[in-house]
Amino acid sequence: MLPWDVELAGRLDRHTVNSVLLRDNPLGDPHERPLWVYVPPGYDDSPTVRYPVVYMIQGYTGHLSMWANRTPFRQPFIETADAVFADGSTPGCVVVYVDAWTGYGGSQFVDSPGTGKYHSYLCEEIVPWVDGHYRTIADRESRAIAGKSSGGFGAMITPMLRPDLFGALATHAGDSLYELCYVPEFGNAVRTLRGYDHDITRWWDDFRSRTAFTKPGDEMLMMLLGVSACFSAREDGTPELPFDPVSGVLRPEQWQRWLDWDPVRMVERHADAVRSLRAVWIDAGTHDEAFLDLGAEAFRAEIVKAGLPDERLQFELFDAGHFGIDYRYPLSLAWLAQRLAR
Repeated sequence: MLPWDVELAGRLDRHTVNSVLLRDNPLGDPHERPLWVYVPPGYDDSPTVRYPVVYMIQGYTGHLSMWANRTPFRQPFIETADAVFADGSTPGCVVVYVDAWTGYGGSQFVDSPGTGKYHSYLCEEIVPWVDGHYRTIADRESRAIAGKSSGGFGAMITPMLRPDLFGALATHAGDSLYELCYVPEFGNAVRTLRGYDHDITRWWDDFRSRTAFTKPGDEMLMMLLGVSACFSAREDGTPELPFDPVSGVLRPEQWQRWLDWDPVRMVERHADAVRSLRAVWIDAGTHDEAFLDLGAEAFRAEIVKAGLPDERLQFELFDAGHFGIDYRYPLSLAWLAQRLAR
């Protein structure tokens, strides 16, 4: 395993997209966003051939440059994705790496008064931009979305909300079954907030005044603040926690807003869209720290109940936790590439 970059068989183009929808967003985050687009080997040799597209989205605190991160004895996904198509055994796809970073660390790929219109940005700006600049097959039967953790959540909900755009998905340990993946952290958050007079905004002010992630609980509180901004913000953009910060008692109205975004609970409301999917990949580690293996089981059960045929579904639990599972991404990419319409 070489510890430096390798030459790709395909090509990675790096762009900047000027988003109208992200202008004047609540957090003052940039409206000019990086966008990486990979084209497979042979793309430049056959100017009439069009390709399916797989959109890759990231987990919470993920930003676009992290797709190129190289860790010991592992290649970054940019390279392992290229290897999927390098020998010609897997049909070529355009792979799009989408940036949805916010000042809170992520957007959950939803529209929210607390963060901005990131779902619309993905669906109404990025998808048309890619179709307008590359030889894609601009049809939902030839378009998939994939991601891990919060990116897996985004991959689950986006085809439900926009079945006109996306006909396939892959979710790796995607956020789901919220009573297990989120509630266990609420008690720890309350204990940590005692040091900030039970006020998460005081923690946020402290966090921004020092080197990030240097105090216990930083990662947890970052996630809770950011997801609250995505799921349970007031109309003025103020994030509201789904629990009382002194006692930890759930706040029914705010917690229900979180549950409304639980993919497991969303399936019933979007059963027609789910039944229409041509390919669904679901996986998670058997000792995922947020119990997302159980969320994966619950999501699979709901989509089967909704009527998705077994032959369109790939489900697997494997021996791992939540982290270090990037080796799974090229597996789902190859599986999707074989199933998207051409």
